[in-house]
Amino acid sequence: MIIYSKNIYLEDKKISGFIKIEDKKIIDIAETEEELKRDSLKDYILKNLNWNSDNEILDYTNLTIIPGFIDNHIHGWGTGSFWFEKSKKSITEMQKHLPKEGVTSFLATTGADTTEEILTQIDEASDIYEFEQVGADMIGVHLEGPFISKDYKGMQKEENCILPNLEYMKLFYNRQKSKDLIKLMTMAPELDGAKDVAEFCREKGIQLSIGHTGATFDKIKEMKDCGFGGFTHTFSGMRGMHHRELGVVGAALYFDDMYCEFAKQTGLTVKHEAFDIALRIKTSDKIILSTDCCGLAMTDKPWHHYVRKITIIPQDDGVMIKHDDGREEVIDNSKYENVRDLEMSYIDSVKNVIKHSKVDLFDIMKMASINPAKYINVYDEKGSIAVNKDADLLVIDDDFNLIETIVRGKVY
Repeated sequence: MIIYSKNIYLEDKKISGFIKIEDKKIIDIAETEEELKRDSLKDYILKNLNWNSDNEILDYTNLTIIPGFIDNHIHGWGTGSFWFEKSKKSITEMQKHLPKEGVTSFLATTGADTTEEILTQIDEASDIYEFEQVGADMIGVHLEGPFISKDYKGMQKEENCILPNLEYMKLFYNRQKSKDLIKLMTMAPELDGAKDVAEFCREKGIQLSIGHTGATFDKIKEMKDCGFGGFTHTFSGMRGMHHRELGVVGAALYFDDMYCEFAKQTGLTVKHEAFDIALRIKTSDKIILSTDCCGLAMTDKPWHHYVRKITIIPQDDGVMIKHDDGREEVIDNSKYENVRDLEMSYIDSVKNVIKHSKVDLFDIMKMASINPAKYINVYDEKGSIAVNKDADLLVIDDDFNLIETIVRGKVY
């Protein structure tokens, strides 16, 4: 496959030219200064590039090519919820629909569940990870818990928020079929036992994030070099900032070597102005965009979303959406189009960032592709358009509408 566009965004520059893809990888990139017409693409390739002109040529002349989005924090999406269902099927449902929202890679994210439930999720994710995948690339697991603070649990289950336990962590690690499945773990660094678990994770190459935590600024300063590289859903589920005790929020903004992850930019959980303050301080070099979506339609028990002000109640024919103001509606949760708008998608969240903050395409690529890949140590394969990396690409128009998604060389 060969792709042509006048607007191909590499990590540090925009070019007009061609991307050659074979066996799911980008094997060559060629820049051209002249503007080519559709009927001359094959001749140009044969004459100037010496590439096989029998390759399929996709002409995106006036469209824009950027790297695919990587979502390091997503519990579920659409008709699949890894958090609620804890099954291989939930992952494959997510994989099926995430390319429609610009996500080419993601970490299947757990919650604060029982040890046995988390082990089940590791088993299910391991089976997907080991074999050929279809759709968005499930590149690992993010353990968001169970070692988090009950005081800052958010929508996590309080009874499953436990102190960090090295034996449990070893159990999680050893349960993986591939020992690089667990890519990321969220933990509260102030809890007893956190240092032992953190040092084990650092030794095993598991990135640590600070989240669901009441840590002081000094505690984070003490613990950050134990492997904590950033903050989970910044501003949310953490001790706020005071001018005499900077807390977790102050630490997130202060330490310029740490990343701030922000969940979907609805403006509900985190005001757009709050995100913009962080962006001005940290710059796009140290911000990671995620969705923290749950796959709300797949809950198996009544589930109240206090931010959205709705309760989702399972029904025989789908789910009932009961609004706090008394309105009720029943939807068929087996159909993607029915449940897609229950949560904000990655592409819509990015559009909101563009709408409310002063960012350009290079900023978006950093926050949505490059930084997530670097953070979980997959930048040698993903996160930017470069030779020898996976062919994970988005084709967008001038209004940032998604035209096509390419995952490992396959067009969705």
